[in-house]
Amino acid sequence: MRLDTILDNVDQGAIALPEFQRGYVWNRTQVRGLMESLYRGHPVGSLLTWLTKTESAITRGDGQLQPGTVQLLLDGQQRVTSLYGLIRGNAPAFFDGNSRAFEDLRFHLDEEAFEFWQPVKMRDEPLWVDVCEIFAQGAGHLIAGLVANAKDDPRLTDWIERINRITEIRNREFHIEQVSGEDKTVDVVVDIFNRVNSGGTKLSKGDLALAKICAEWPEARLEMKRCLAKWQEAGFDFSLELMLRSVNAIVSGRAPFSALSDRSPAEVQRGLARAERAIDKVLNTLSSRLGLNHGSVLPAVYPIVVLTRYLHDHDMSFGDHATRDGLLYWYIQASMWGRYAGSTESVLAQDLSVLAKASPDPVAQLLVSLRQQRGDLTVKPADFLTWSRGARFFPVLYMLTRVAGARDWGTGELLDKTALGAYSNLEIHHVFPKRVLYEAEYSRADVNAIANFTFLTAETNKEISGSYPADYLPEYKELQPSAVESHWIPTDPQLWQVDRYPDFLEQRRVLLAEATNAFLGDLYDPHLAEHEEVEARATPATPISVADGVAEDAENTIAAVRDWLRDHGFDDGELDYQLAEDDGAASFVLDVAWPRGLQVELSEPVALLLNEPAEVFEAAVRNGYKPFQNVVQLKTYAERLAAGHTLYNLGKLA
Repeated sequence: MRLDTILDNVDQGAIALPEFQRGYVWNRTQVRGLMESLYRGHPVGSLLTWLTKTESAITRGDGQLQPGTVQLLLDGQQRVTSLYGLIRGNAPAFFDGNSRAFEDLRFHLDEEAFEFWQPVKMRDEPLWVDVCEIFAQGAGHLIAGLVANAKDDPRLTDWIERINRITEIRNREFHIEQVSGEDKTVDVVVDIFNRVNSGGTKLSKGDLALAKICAEWPEARLEMKRCLAKWQEAGFDFSLELMLRSVNAIVSGRAPFSALSDRSPAEVQRGLARAERAIDKVLNTLSSRLGLNHGSVLPAVYPIVVLTRYLHDHDMSFGDHATRDGLLYWYIQASMWGRYAGSTESVLAQDLSVLAKASPDPVAQLLVSLRQQRGDLTVKPADFLTWSRGARFFPVLYMLTRVAGARDWGTGELLDKTALGAYSNLEIHHVFPKRVLYEAEYSRADVNAIANFTFLTAETNKEISGSYPADYLPEYKELQPSAVESHWIPTDPQLWQVDRYPDFLEQRRVLLAEATNAFLGDLYDPHLAEHEEVEARATPATPISVADGVAEDAENTIAAVRDWLRDHGFDDGELDYQLAEDDGAASFVLDVAWPRGLQVELSEPVALLLNEPAEVFEAAVRNGYKPFQNVVQLKTYAERLAAGHTLYNLGKLA
């Protein structure tokens, strides 16, 4: 079938996308490669469709289907979507993804190269032509312009031939194989899909389960996405898989997704409603009792599935304080030791089977399974021998700050889960500043060691800026007695010297391990009178409120913006870039730097500085960098570059 005909069939609803298919995931490199292959006449593969009755077809998007039968794309979605976007100039009705992947593609008439728009490189070069315009206006329009402006150029004949070759891509024949017949159920078709798509991303068991659910309850995906959007707005970015596992645990009490296969749509619908209520309850409890009030400080998500099943079995209640805190103790222990890091489904099956037995002491039984896997559940100093905000014990440090009496060094106020206003929004603070440690030639892992982190209010964090701990810690010890110690900071002033940094880390790990064990020991004690007091002052939000949390999870923020830049055709920069002054008097560390520009060798040097002191900002400017102090500024700058605006006034963003 000709490509033009395939695209017409998409417009007419004769070709559509089945519900179980994932969204569009190609990037610009893949789109460019497809166009180069088509331009040079290379094979690009056939398409596979599932011919089924329109009335029984469960498809993605809101496009109208043709009556009678419809072909659902099993293999070829990424190719068809990319070509539709390039030729039609917009995405098809079933589109779900980032359309920038196929926007602004250019072709160089001399070099016969496809590249995406780069204003500095292409703006004043008329031989870069817009591929979408060629398809939209036809070859004649562009050729007429070339003839008028370059009729004596000896390359004109070659240019015309190359433009026509691009337009001829619309006539490229694609072989389409079909699967059809009454025996082609969703199970059979998904199995076929996985076999032919072995080189790509296969459908998971969760995808298959969702496909079966949507076949009988088409609104299921939208309803689940509504729940996920609600939690995402509250700061918890959960996956559809977690939602499905929770529904499965409630509906069937089992872990394998196959357990959902014989459940009616009504059962699944009720299960989803119960799962939403249960997850709301779990998140509120984790926030109000443990201070874990944001996805960036949530140590693990799969134990939540077990807690949702427990709530389902007990009328959405954790019961008395001892049982509630015992389950929270299990949650923290399971998270710290990576209970679900391996065979998630088999481990989940074990824990759900414990609940199915209706033991009078489910916490004790859950801990038996955990001890069989882990052994000793005591936290050791070496367990804090990790680094970065993605480490498993980073949330433990945050939890301790919220529940174990940590106080702000500047104000003396408790930084606990009941803090309001300015004290509810904490920032990560490096006890030993990054610049100081990099100057002393410590590694990135040492600089970002968990034992070098603590949490303070934004005001105090800014006040400290890049000061040496030997300078600022004595001042805060005098200003707010015992506040420094409340963060498990070693009190020996000798350990606050840069040359004693390894000893500081070692001693702080000891203090953090002791504090963790003490808190967990108190948490799992049904006779502790403090439980009543804590419960009385904790005020869970309705249904979820995460007003507080880590203000700037810099590691995740940096990773996300680098991914965004890569997706948009820019260089992703250099992490922890060492910037040395010309006179050698000082050096500074930039969180991310682009010494050769976002568009390499085509734009000015820039740097991203998150929560860095003024001296770093000034050093960047002094050395010819355009510094940005938040991601929005950097993205806006990048978008202006992409749009061709090379002159940019940073002062307008201040």
